[in-house]
Amino acid sequence: MSGRALPRVVIAAPASGHGKTTVATGLIAAFTERGDTVSPHKVGPDYIDPGYHALAAGRPGRNLDPFLVGEERIGPLFAHGARGADLAIVEGVMGMFDGAAGRGGYASTAHVARLLAAPVILVVDARAQSRSVAALVRGFAAFEPGVGVAGVILNRVGPDRHEVMLREALDEIGMPVLGVLRRHDAIAKPARHLGLVPVAERHADAVRTVAALGELIARSVDLAAVRRLAASAGPLTDAVWDPVRETAVGSDVAGSEAGAKARCETDPVGGRPRIAIAGGSAFTFAYAETAELLTAAGAEVVTVDPLRDERLPAGTAGLVVGGGFPEVYAAELSANASLRADVVALAARGGPIAAECAGLLYLARSLDGAPMCGVLDADARMTERLTLGYREATAVRDSVLARAGRVVRGHEFHRTTLTPRAGRDAAWSLGETGLEGHVQGSVHASYLHAHWAGTPDLARRFARACADADPTRGPNAPGGRARSGRALAAGADDPSAGTNTDTRDGVTLG
Repeated sequence: MSGRALPRVVIAAPASGHGKTTVATGLIAAFTERGDTVSPHKVGPDYIDPGYHALAAGRPGRNLDPFLVGEERIGPLFAHGARGADLAIVEGVMGMFDGAAGRGGYASTAHVARLLAAPVILVVDARAQSRSVAALVRGFAAFEPGVGVAGVILNRVGPDRHEVMLREALDEIGMPVLGVLRRHDAIAKPARHLGLVPVAERHADAVRTVAALGELIARSVDLAAVRRLAASAGPLTDAVWDPVRETAVGSDVAGSEAGAKARCETDPVGGRPRIAIAGGSAFTFAYAETAELLTAAGAEVVTVDPLRDERLPAGTAGLVVGGGFPEVYAAELSANASLRADVVALAARGGPIAAECAGLLYLARSLDGAPMCGVLDADARMTERLTLGYREATAVRDSVLARAGRVVRGHEFHRTTLTPRAGRDAAWSLGETGLEGHVQGSVHASYLHAHWAGTPDLARRFARACADADPTRGPNAPGGRARSGRALAAGADDPSAGTNTDTRDGVTLG
């Protein structure tokens, strides 16, 4: 079935904690168990929930965030991720109308549902209410024109009498009840300081959790009614997102002199430079489109696990180290001295390195006192303070990622601090909040998480910098078999690795 005509439904809630992830993951698992190919999606800049979605679906979980990629790309990215699927389940974020602070619901669940012309199922925690549930649901259904709540799944429902009262109230307003989950149905999902524990860190337990969620939803929800509702979604007219086309168009071309130089960068890179992307349990925060864009730009993309692999893959020309939980694995990362030495050598010979958040900490001199790579003259430590929010950043100077003046939208999500926050050459200007990040030779390191599908010129520029780098010097010269690293075919990576909780739950982004 074409992605444009794909049956689809959005799972929303009045607020965080009502059970969106339980329902969405359970629906994905239940439909997959019945033989459907399900395309899983998540609203917002979250990394962990899509890992559970991916485990349930057997294909990568993908994010849909208008703030990060632009609302014009939501439909195309959805269609790209949903190729070959029979059904799409889209989990929302926070409350249904909560989005970027001060932007009137922009990047909210409702915003994405409207862009996808998708019906909404509202998951409601009903444990402390009876007839009032109807007022709540009616308010959400009527609040914003063009966004339709077409059914409700009730969560944490008490005895049979409680269910009867809830159903009677919702029947008064003509709202279908598609399922009921009891209070005793809760399934434990381990969490810590930044949300759920990622799939890659508890794979066997996560498999059991996802299977249990699928069984719970199968016996508690009318799957046939959900499928009919999803099929009521109208056709989408967006062109399918194409990473090859995205990396071939110079979105950063501006002005005559700068434009001439930038147009040179739109040519496919030669030599298929090998770019390693950090993965494994310590570095699980990544968008699937990053590897796809780098591959489309002409690179060979492989993975390296800093917890297990003692060397960078042979012939590594560049390295991408995304987000994750290095603070949890600081001792193990520090103990892998041979890989840290390879990273230092790569940076010393001019090999491009792009690091985000956890990657920034890994490149620092130390993390909570444990020696890290020492590429950056900075030290990191855990704090009690959560730094979380959308950011609009301007590149301070030319780097392997962006030209000076390039504006990039991203988000921060961490409980750590780096001293100094910015290097002598900062990576970004964040406006009123000042300078942030480090640009040092061929290294670009920052707390900012960027979705490269929204700024594909970052992938193109980085791939070209890797092609221009000389990987024949140093310990990992090509010509032999790679000592570590697993090739990633675009869109065919391990669906539970490098994927994406509701990182924004309970917090307004600003």
